[in-house]
Amino acid sequence: MKFGIGQAVPRTEDARLLTGGGRYTDDVSLPGQAYAAFVRSPHAFAAIGAIDVAEALAQPGVLAVYTVADLDAEQIGMIPCQAALKQRDGSNYVQTPRPALARGFARHVGDPVAMVVAETLEAARDAAELVMVDYEDRPPVTGTLAALEPGRPLVWDEAPDNLCFDWDTGDEAAVEAALAAAHRVVELELVNNRVVANPMEGRACVAGVESGSDGAPGRLLIYVTSQGVHGLQKQFAKILNEPDSRIRVLTTDVGGGFGMKLFNYPEYVACLFAARRLNRAVKWAADRIEGFISDDHGRDHVSKARLALDADGHFLGLRVDTVANLGAYLSNYGPFIPTDAGSAMLVGSYKTPAVYVRVKGVFTNTQPVDAYRGAGRPEAAYLLERLIDHAGRVTGLGPAEIRRRNFIPAAAMPYATPMGQVYDTGEFVRNLEDGLVLADMAGLPARKAEAKARGKLRGAGLATYIEACSGGGPEQATVQVNGDGKVVLMIGTQTNGQGHETAYKQILADRLGVPPEDVEVVQGDTDRVSWGSGTGGSRSVPVGGSALAEGAAKVVKAATSVAADLLESAEVDVEFADGRFTIVGTDRAVSLKEVAAKAAEGDGRGGTGIAFSEMARWTPPASTFPNGCHVAEVEIDPGTGIVEVVRYSVVDDFGTVINPMLVIGQIHGGVAQGLGQALQERVVFDPDSGQLLSGSFMDYQMPRAVDIPPIEVKLNSVPSTTNMLGMKGAGEAGAIGAPPAIINAVVDALSGLGITHIDMPATPEAVWAAIRGAELRLAAE
Repeated sequence: MKFGIGQAVPRTEDARLLTGGGRYTDDVSLPGQAYAAFVRSPHAFAAIGAIDVAEALAQPGVLAVYTVADLDAEQIGMIPCQAALKQRDGSNYVQTPRPALARGFARHVGDPVAMVVAETLEAARDAAELVMVDYEDRPPVTGTLAALEPGRPLVWDEAPDNLCFDWDTGDEAAVEAALAAAHRVVELELVNNRVVANPMEGRACVAGVESGSDGAPGRLLIYVTSQGVHGLQKQFAKILNEPDSRIRVLTTDVGGGFGMKLFNYPEYVACLFAARRLNRAVKWAADRIEGFISDDHGRDHVSKARLALDADGHFLGLRVDTVANLGAYLSNYGPFIPTDAGSAMLVGSYKTPAVYVRVKGVFTNTQPVDAYRGAGRPEAAYLLERLIDHAGRVTGLGPAEIRRRNFIPAAAMPYATPMGQVYDTGEFVRNLEDGLVLADMAGLPARKAEAKARGKLRGAGLATYIEACSGGGPEQATVQVNGDGKVVLMIGTQTNGQGHETAYKQILADRLGVPPEDVEVVQGDTDRVSWGSGTGGSRSVPVGGSALAEGAAKVVKAATSVAADLLESAEVDVEFADGRFTIVGTDRAVSLKEVAAKAAEGDGRGGTGIAFSEMARWTPPASTFPNGCHVAEVEIDPGTGIVEVVRYSVVDDFGTVINPMLVIGQIHGGVAQGLGQALQERVVFDPDSGQLLSGSFMDYQMPRAVDIPPIEVKLNSVPSTTNMLGMKGAGEAGAIGAPPAIINAVVDALSGLGITHIDMPATPEAVWAAIRGAELRLAAE
């Protein structure tokens, strides 16, 4: 089948998007809408005194100016942190309130203090500059480790020493015994740098009030750029003291999310509040600089790792101690990311018998930190793969051999790790060997010599990875076949650029034999789609697709009865394939379209109504475990410190692949993001004032097309056993494998100078400084 599972077909949504047919949140305008602008704190930490709104209110076109006092008067609730977490001692972590507008204190630069609503955006912004806030500036704390230092300012009085939680997992006693008995202990301290998601489309919302019947108040509705409407609907309802049914949430096209658009934000709550209060629509959209100071950030860990090895280089135990920066407020899932989300994957692809992880989460006067592409798993893989690479150099075994000796063998699957995961499949040795061939590692010495002759330093780094994704809660799909044979899929995931529409159409083509042009995919509307878990954790197509496949099977079962009547046959004698019902052993057949027309005959609409509608909710029994090997090759100019990635090779196991073109696109995008973090991107705060120094693209470097090398990809597909399609999630893998592979390559290029580690991002300045420092040390010796 030309459009079925496994075919590399172009994305069906691209023609619409590339010709300007996309409809993003900022494209939505509701009748009579007003515009919102936010007054944001210029201070990282300040007590808020009087707020004078009189001059702003007096400006032409200004409808209202709101502060937290207005929200409190209507008992507007807090934005919740939904992470379920217990500390080492069994107690709850420190839950701090997060109102939509700051109460009492501004706790980071950009914290929203007041909201202006006006007839035009220009009027709202002009009036926002006239709101006078009495701030009492206080010393902030921004550094991840600095937050725990004695005497530092407290972001919250409720959190002594700025400690939100002290959490651990694993077997501490077994690891300490392994470290004590080890032939060698290898240690590494490293930073996982803070980054900003920076999707092409910034955050935006349009909140309004639907017309009620008989003069009754209408429902609230909000268009919002998101990764799932149903979770937001429940949060909005609780915060605004409304039943779920009184709030409709819609998401149209989304220009990138990367985890950052999963969460609820103060601006959304404030706009809903204002729309209800004014009984008219209110629109807000962040510009890029506003996004830098109000979007949730990602990563920001400082870790110390210790690996115990025996005399043959086998791993005996691993201990990891991490301090994770949570920012000033707890985002929806903030504490979950550095703890449960990633720590279990510190086993990696290796048969390490004992692992212990301790994580301290700290508050700082910075933007909240939450999930960013991979959500904890990239942090874990970076730490583990840098540590193992370092161990390979220290022991003399080398990066490849130390991994070979410690890989979990394919014959051991399913494999229960000491951290509670059960890997169902994985051929890690095969991935490594294929990666070394694909990257032509045998030719690396010659390429190093040639680069040296040109005055350059060349190096190659590899990283293997395994991640847990596509698990968690259920997903729901409703497959509706109309009398004209057209199919409508209503599903609770939310595309934000991955190509869901194409993948879902391919599954329907495979299961129902319908052409893609006859399929409509509906997402992002709490009215049309009754339930859903949204998009995150590479779960949409593995979990949503499985629900879709089950719904399609129910349609076939229901349609078989009608087909049997049309064919004047018993149901047991009718089989379905490629869109046709056939009497077994004969050439007598009818199409699904004909069956649908028959089923819809009695609908009173001349057969044009609904013929079949089947809902399926599918819950994955376990996660999927995509895995692979990345090999990066870099060239460094020692005179400038500039690092160029000249070659990149990827071997990935994503199980059954619905569309190789979509998967390779996801790999390319993930590698680009990983390269950005490894070499370029870094959020920088002034330690004294807390000001964001990297708050625009003038100061925060994003990867460009010229920075991305050719990427060779090989797919080693070992079907997953944990979903009916055999898929493994693919959306985050590139961002997991790229940072350690690239930094390992940089260290390899610099190893001749005695350099054993460099933190991300390996900017020209940082690399140049490391080279100069090494040269001075060598000269002194």
